[in-house]
Amino acid sequence: MTEFGMVFEPSPGYTAKLARRVEDMGFNVLVTPDTQNLSSDPYGQLSLAAAATSTLKLGTGVTNPVTRVAAVTASAIATLQAESGGRAICGIGRGDSAAAHIGRRQANTKELRECITAIQAYVRGEVVDLDGYPSRMRWIDPEVIPPVPVDVACTGPKTIRMAADVADRVSFAVGSAASQVKWALDTLHARLAETGRRRDSIQVGAYINLVCDPDEKRALTLARTIAGLVAHFAGMKHAPVDHLPPELKPLAIKLKTEYDMQRHAQNQGSHLDLVDEEFVDWFTIAGPPGKCRERLSALIELGLDHVYILGGSDVDHPHGERITASVNQAEHFARDVMPYVK
Repeated sequence: MTEFGMVFEPSPGYTAKLARRVEDMGFNVLVTPDTQNLSSDPYGQLSLAAAATSTLKLGTGVTNPVTRVAAVTASAIATLQAESGGRAICGIGRGDSAAAHIGRRQANTKELRECITAIQAYVRGEVVDLDGYPSRMRWIDPEVIPPVPVDVACTGPKTIRMAADVADRVSFAVGSAASQVKWALDTLHARLAETGRRRDSIQVGAYINLVCDPDEKRALTLARTIAGLVAHFAGMKHAPVDHLPPELKPLAIKLKTEYDMQRHAQNQGSHLDLVDEEFVDWFTIAGPPGKCRERLSALIELGLDHVYILGGSDVDHPHGERITASVNQAEHFARDVMPYVK
């Protein structure tokens, strides 16, 4: 059965009660970004969410190797694993807004891989060699606290191949067009074939931009912000673009220099002037329930084990109300789409 997750930023006073709602709506997973300048710390909020829920898996969506070294991330996610009774997921990527807002570059694929393997070793209670220094989490007993699965968010071919080698879970961030998801899956499967790793040893899913609303025009409008954000992942400064399809490549190239990071994930980002309705309709799933069911079913049939929904909100501020509006909007999906594709 496909797992369905929801993504929203952690917000003090809101995360726990909204997590309970998300669980009651039928979602299996809640992941929250780790982007310190834009939202609150995820780990404390996720621990509160763990106390407010009973079955919901909880994790970062995503953390990174830039703002937290591997030992700090391992300790934090193992703490959540203990507090939640084994429901934690360590979502990690190269770093985007978290690094940009402190003037740092994101991690490269090699640095990301090293961080992932170190986290995995720490949560298994193993020794990590830090330039000759033997480092170990002496408080983590894997017999008591089960090792946390590491879920790698990836967009480009190099990171997808790396994730195929080391990840416990892989979550593509390539948009919601079937051709994009198929390309990512083909890239992953080709690497698995090269290394001989079994497909059933890794859980594969995707961050899917989806806004369900009976009013298709409203859905497309709400989806524009997340469409611009995810397209930006393909157009980061040093990201390759030769493999991109013609629907995405021109925008990705423009976003390399014109993405409004100061308004990252906000509805007023100046880069959104570049994101027209035709692109939003191709790159996201936005519209009434029937359309969402059809397009999401097609993606799941490609072979996705889990789907993380990136939704839309018509509220920018205050922060907690913005997240609440996003969860309110997701009610349409939970009621009219998820039961039919789950």
